[in-house]
Amino acid sequence: KVSALRSFFKWAHNKRQYISLDPTSELESPKIPKRQPKYLTLEDSRNLLQQVHPSQDEFASRNYCILTLFLNCGLRLAELCSIDVEDLNLKEKTLRVIGKGGKERTIYLNQACIAAIDNYLPERPKQAKERKALFISRQGNRLARTSVQRMIHKYLSQASIDPSKYSTHKLRHTAATLMYQYGDVDIRMLQQIL
Repeated sequence: KVSALRSFFKWAHNKRQYISLDPTSELESPKIPKRQPKYLTLEDSRNLLQQVHPSQDEFASRNYCILTLFLNCGLRLAELCSIDVEDLNLKEKTLRVIGKGGKERTIYLNQACIAAIDNYLPERPKQAKERKALFISRQGNRLARTSVQRMIHKYLSQASIDPSKYSTHKLRHTAATLMYQYGDVDIRMLQQIL
């Protein structure tokens, strides 16, 4: 509102000279408080991972791997969905992802990620239509973003975490916060990781 008033009176005073004095020249802009990003606690993160039950879900190893990568690597949804098998280097414990603006970055995988990937790869469909894709859907295609979002929503609900307040992007905030709080990662390193 303040911005609209300033623009109007600036136009009326400077451009058209309808008024001799701009009444908004001393008007201060209100300070809009910055909201802290939402993230899951370490306990909430563990609880979320515990919602994946192999006996109840035929894609449990895939879904657990996805959740583990989100919570440990700070991936964006698009980055996760675009991972190809060849992007993994399990010997060097790295994952290559293409981020925003086509920027490539290397993510170093911790033991939890390696274990989740090792558990998933033998169960990954071999006759998939999308042979390069790491995460495969029931139809044999690359797993779609909406499918990942639905899956995350389901597990959040099961963990009694409000899915309207948390999303795949909030899992990125969670990974960053947990790395900072528990991983001895400083802010500069965190910026490079993300």
